[in-house]
Amino acid sequence: MNKIVIKGSVPLEGIINIDGAKNSIVALIPASILSKSIVRIYNYPKISDVYVLIDILQELSVSTKITNEYIEINSSNIKNTPLTTTKMGSLRASYYFMGALLGLFKNTTLRLPGGCYLGPRPIDLHLKGFETLNCRYDINNELIYLQADKLIGKEIHFPFPSVGATINTMLAAVLAEGETTIYNAAKEPEIVDVANFLTQMGAKISGAGTSIIKIIGVKELHGTDYVVIPDRIEAGTYLILGALLGNPLEIHRVNYLHLYAILTTLNKCGVKTYINDDKIIVYNSNKLLPTDIVTDVYPGFPTDLQQIITTLLTQSHGISTVTETIYSDRFQNCQELIKMGANIVINDNKVIIKGRTPLKGSEVVAKDLRGGASLAIAGLIAEGTTIINEAQHILRGYSNIIEKLQNVKANIHMST
Repeated sequence: MNKIVIKGSVPLEGIINIDGAKNSIVALIPASILSKSIVRIYNYPKISDVYVLIDILQELSVSTKITNEYIEINSSNIKNTPLTTTKMGSLRASYYFMGALLGLFKNTTLRLPGGCYLGPRPIDLHLKGFETLNCRYDINNELIYLQADKLIGKEIHFPFPSVGATINTMLAAVLAEGETTIYNAAKEPEIVDVANFLTQMGAKISGAGTSIIKIIGVKELHGTDYVVIPDRIEAGTYLILGALLGNPLEIHRVNYLHLYAILTTLNKCGVKTYINDDKIIVYNSNKLLPTDIVTDVYPGFPTDLQQIITTLLTQSHGISTVTETIYSDRFQNCQELIKMGANIVINDNKVIIKGRTPLKGSEVVAKDLRGGASLAIAGLIAEGTTIINEAQHILRGYSNIIEKLQNVKANIHMST
């Protein structure tokens, strides 16, 4: 298995360019098949999840071309092949093929999604959306069967603003008959990105970014060229790193409006940041202040940065707390941080972090994507050498992370 080896306590300086949003591209690739034409997606992140989704497209007889600048997807010869291979079970976002194939063919068979284990992550809200649109479903032996005589627009009321369910419902509804209204829709920037992508292909969607999204079904979509928004989680990760080691770090190609929660939190911790258009300069703080964080849906503090901010809080002078409200089992990184010297107590959905505690290089395990990133940052600030096992989890969500960190003087490399 892949390993990352880090020699820590090296100040970092230079520029890190942010790539396209992982949480957008994993939906845009399945959404592209709705056009039955040629789509080009620019500013895509070079991450393993992208290449798995491209492989899944080929199972549907969709032709693809990948250059350094764009992904070209040609769905003109698409076939409604059951998607039952292990690739479907290797990442969570494979569930977007449910909405796309249901919208296009009105029936599909797929393997249930996989990905990082962060506690129970049911797809019941996705199925609620499909069922409201006149779809029947059955789940048997890790396969899900979706069937509709025709999809009919309706009002859908979600009890919780789920990103995945909101996007999947949009994918199914754009080619449905009549008008669909999603109440309590998720508001994340990636929702807006997917809606803009579909709109460029001819869909009629309004309200994305608010709690009420309206979709008027159309008969067909066409191809388009599209540029993915910057990845706010990647940007937030490197901002946190800059707050610890920036000498300074410059984070380029960002949308600072998407980063309000993390920038506000860093400010509370005494971190200095300077915003200039699509660039943010961040300096390390001589004395980080403790704070209390509660994760929430957008525009609240993102759950995807919870594990990463925990590493920063181990270096704050005082007691901090982090409360996780989205995923029940997202503290798997804490035991690894404790191995490195962190003073962390886990209490159900909350962790109590007592700082400042020097971290020491250790051999640790990346048990999920963002937890792995938190360990990478811990290794960069620790004394000595850190070895991160199962580093493939980190590569699922961070484009060219080793090269980007080496370019700002980090002592880091991959090993086998």
